[in-house]
Amino acid sequence: MNKKNDAQDPHPWRFFRSGGFDQVAIETGEDLRSLEKLDLKLWTALNCPATGLEFDERTLALVDADGDGQIRVPELLAAVRWSCEMLTDPQVMFSDAGLPVSAIDASHSEGAGLHAAAVKVLEYLEKSPDSPLVVGDFADMTRLFSPDHFNGDGVVTAALTDDASLQALIGEIMATQGEVADRSGAPGITAGTLEAFYAQAQAVVDWHGQSAADAEHILPLGEGTAAGAALFESVRAKVDDFFTRCRLAAYDASATEALNPPASVYCALGDRDIAAADDDVAALPLAEIVADRPLPLAAGLNPAWAGAIGRLRDEVVGPILGPREALAQEDWELLSARFSAYRQWQADKPETAVHGLDLERVREILSGQGRERLAALIEEDLAADTSAGTVDALERLVRYQRDLVTLLRNFVTLSDFYSGERKAIFQAGTLYLDQRSCELVMRVADMGRHATMAPFSGCYLVYCDCVRKGSPSLSIVAALTNGEVDELMVPGRNGVFYDRAGRDWKATVVKVVEQPISIRQAFWSPYRRLARFIENQIQKFAASRDKDIESRTTAGVSDAAAQAGAGQTPAAQAFDIAKFAGVFAAIGLAIGAIGTALVAMLTGLFSLAWWQVPLVLLVMALLISTPSMLLAYLTLRRRNLGPLLDANGWAVNARARINVPFGAALTGIPVLPAGSSRSLSDPFAEKKRPWKTWLLLLMLVIIAIVLWRQGVFDGLRGGVDESAVEVQVEVTPDDPNGA
Repeated sequence: MNKKNDAQDPHPWRFFRSGGFDQVAIETGEDLRSLEKLDLKLWTALNCPATGLEFDERTLALVDADGDGQIRVPELLAAVRWSCEMLTDPQVMFSDAGLPVSAIDASHSEGAGLHAAAVKVLEYLEKSPDSPLVVGDFADMTRLFSPDHFNGDGVVTAALTDDASLQALIGEIMATQGEVADRSGAPGITAGTLEAFYAQAQAVVDWHGQSAADAEHILPLGEGTAAGAALFESVRAKVDDFFTRCRLAAYDASATEALNPPASVYCALGDRDIAAADDDVAALPLAEIVADRPLPLAAGLNPAWAGAIGRLRDEVVGPILGPREALAQEDWELLSARFSAYRQWQADKPETAVHGLDLERVREILSGQGRERLAALIEEDLAADTSAGTVDALERLVRYQRDLVTLLRNFVTLSDFYSGERKAIFQAGTLYLDQRSCELVMRVADMGRHATMAPFSGCYLVYCDCVRKGSPSLSIVAALTNGEVDELMVPGRNGVFYDRAGRDWKATVVKVVEQPISIRQAFWSPYRRLARFIENQIQKFAASRDKDIESRTTAGVSDAAAQAGAGQTPAAQAFDIAKFAGVFAAIGLAIGAIGTALVAMLTGLFSLAWWQVPLVLLVMALLISTPSMLLAYLTLRRRNLGPLLDANGWAVNARARINVPFGAALTGIPVLPAGSSRSLSDPFAEKKRPWKTWLLLLMLVIIAIVLWRQGVFDGLRGGVDESAVEVQVEVTPDDPNGA
């Protein structure tokens, strides 16, 4: 693909020039077949991101074979090559009607499989065999597969067999291992759930086998061991507490009184109604604490525990140790040891839902042939010709038929962008801001990173944060390529962004990258900057004066209040005539300097011939505006789309210019509709007052008087008179000194 076209079979490419560079036209199936022969230096882009584009993400994921998030040239060529191999005529890739089944090449095995799958899909969708396949046909995959047909996904449903025993077994496996959805949407099992079920079933049977093999130790009470162990565990802590207290009393007789409840406890209980199950009663020891005393099993027991101890005597102690009226500590420890094997057996119990099945049913399942028969069904499903993989490949081909040419026209070329017939895949929508519509709008994932490279595009850029209820916020960048930007305020200026789906978003300007927009704006920019400078200086001067007056007033009021509080009469400040004289003198000097400069300028202008005055004014304007216009021209000349795309992860391989006419097409300014009428009568327009006219006339009169007093008009009149006299002397014949 990096080599020149084959000299023996050159493809007649057609190029068109747009954006300041040559772009290849992709119009025919032969263009697609020969695309890998096109020199990479003639490609507009070499890679682009697989996300963040106004393009079908599923199609981009299919093209991105290695899943690295980038669409590269080899991947795009592989998609084009595979599509051409699967079609009888690649020209169908340019059709908007969908993919006809007859267009699939069935002359080779892969194409034949796709053709058969296409026929099956149309049958499942109840469409005619001549209907074209479209992407929407694959939106609901459950419609393309029947639960009672093998589909190659490895999921076996109960509908795939007529054997009632296998259907019951499938239900039991799903009940204990969970369901797996088939391509048809019906629940089923897989090889994984099948093996897991049988492994767990075998573990359950083996676990029960341990108790049968050593029943004397593991099940000391036989079938009643579980209930007896539960009863034993319910009183175990309380009995251990009793024997421990008795051993402490034997260790130190003086501790016996402290180990038994004090009389105050019984006094507190005596002040209220007592129930046998009262918590305060249950907290008392099982029986009176005496050194080395055995636990009574009938008389002398704590009422809260008498019932449980009585059951322990009848259901556990009697069957294991024989009838007893008291239980020594040694007998209690022996009883605990008899249940230790049962506790360990319970700890080894497998964690599985198979315990919910009857043990005899589990043994029946393990001894039957269900495992082998279900495994055979799974293998048969995986080997089915109308497999899920074939349908996936068919969907891929249908998506390529719809989307691949569009991707090529935004990758190999930028024809969609420059043609203006439809937006390019990197154009996110339209931003309406400051009485204009911006078409060159892109999504931005990282605004800071994007703003470091995007200024090299030479475009005036506006970054906005967009929000919409119910949707995550997004960031965009818009290029302003027409109109004026004097009223664009940052931050906080609001606009409206319409995405490609027509949804409106509130857009707030957060960052601006300033660049020239037009030569006309550059011509007036020095004067606008001067006006802004003067306005800012006036505002600063007014603000400083206002602050100074406020501070002086506050200080004066504070001093007067302080003097009044001290019983003093505030002294009147003397009028400083010298100070005010100095102020007026300074004002007079400033006015005189301005007047002198103005008179000097006007004197110079009036000394010229009348036709030279506009030329001088024009030259002065050009001298002021030419540097700004020259810089604007150089910037507009290099305005380029490439850095904007590169900042978003593209690898642009061409200098995609945005000249002035094309820039005007990308940013719309308000224009009255054709055939509309317009009334210039504004009822709220500012009323015209004659004082401005009178002021202008007064200024002209003052200037004329100043010029007259300077002798400007006398000089002009005197020059004319002397010339006339000289001419008269030369032509008078009566001159006595004449020849």
